[in-house]
Amino acid sequence: MESILLIERLHRRFLDVIKTELDRNGVEDINNVQTLILYNIGDEQLTVGELTNRGYYLGSNVSYNVKKLVENDYLVQEKSPHDKRSTRVRLSEKGLKLCESIEALYDRHSSELAEGEPNEDALADTNETLHALERYWTTYINKMFR
Repeated sequence: MESILLIERLHRRFLDVIKTELDRNGVEDINNVQTLILYNIGDEQLTVGELTNRGYYLGSNVSYNVKKLVENDYLVQEKSPHDKRSTRVRLSEKGLKLCESIEALYDRHSSELAEGEPNEDALADTNETLHALERYWTTYINKMFR
C-alpha cells in the first residue's frame, strides 16, 4: 500500500514540477495536466479515446481538456478521413513549442539524476518493478472477467 500511495504522491509532485516550469516560462493559458496531455500526444494524431487509454490524468476530464487545448491553439482537431463521426487531434505549432520546452526540462532532470540519487540503474530497477506490478494487476483483472 505504501508503494501505491507513494506513486500517487509522485504523480502529484510531477504535476507540480510541470506547473513550476509553466510559471517560470510565463505560460498562463494551459495547466499542468493539459501540458501532460500534449506531451503524450507528441507527433501523433489520436482520438480522445486513444489519448484517454494512454495516460492517467489525475482528476481530469480528457474531453474537456482537449476542448480547452483546441480553444487555446495548442491542438488542432480534425474529422477522421475514414470515419466522419470520429475526430483526431494533433499538436499545433504552439503545442509543439511548449512540448519542446518540457522535453528540455526532462533532459535537464535526466542529466541531474544521472549524477546523483536515484541514479539511472536504480530508476531502471524501479521501472521494472512497476511494470511487473502493472502486469500482475492486469492479469488479476482479466481473470476476474473470464
